[in-house]
Amino acid sequence: MTRLPFLISVPHSGLTIPEEVRSLCRLNRDDIQNDSDGGAGDIYSILESHVQCFVNTDIARAVVDLNRPDDDFSKDGVIKTHTCWDVPIWSSPLPKILCDTLLEKYYYPYHQKLASLAGNPSLVLGIDCHTMAATGPPIGPDPGEERPFINLGNLGHSSCPEIWAMSMVECFQKYFGDNVTLNHPFKGGWITRHYSRLMPWIQIEISRAPFLTDSEKGLKILSALRMWTEKMPIIR
Repeated sequence: MTRLPFLISVPHSGLTIPEEVRSLCRLNRDDIQNDSDGGAGDIYSILESHVQCFVNTDIARAVVDLNRPDDDFSKDGVIKTHTCWDVPIWSSPLPKILCDTLLEKYYYPYHQKLASLAGNPSLVLGIDCHTMAATGPPIGPDPGEERPFINLGNLGHSSCPEIWAMSMVECFQKYFGDNVTLNHPFKGGWITRHYSRLMPWIQIEISRAPFLTDSEKGLKILSALRMWTEKMPIIR
């Protein structure tokens, strides 16, 4: 089987609170799950055996957000103070030495792997893969708004060619209907922005609304990406 020429990144599927900060974390299992990309592990793991490169993590986004720059220590930064639902994460502020430990053990290895793979000349496209709440949470670009089934983002056509993104929209519409958007509500995060300097990159967000099972969502995403790959000679 020929593998699709993609580098897949799944940065927000993890649920593990690292031992270093477990005693300081106030979140219960539901809080951790609600702040993660629920279903992302089951949805995107379907792609792993069909693509050339696949990178993911088991660390919870609430502890280390891999889709942020390493110097962003804001409320919703790389090491957060609150979840996206505005739930406080820590019983007391984390000292700098502990933040540095989290970055060294869990953040930098993920990005070192992405950086080493992004220069592979056999790869056509990097894809940062996410799930999103069915309606916008308090911390987000669209609080309270209903979201589409699929949101593709290419940073307003700066992370990959517009014709590529528009063609991918058409492929996703084949499997998800007209409820597919481009660059709304999300244009793409830090991973898309940072690694598009090395190769074309796009972000996929799929709604966590129960319009399909997670397995069905994953299979339809795979079908849409396979269709797009088959059109590549036309759109390159």
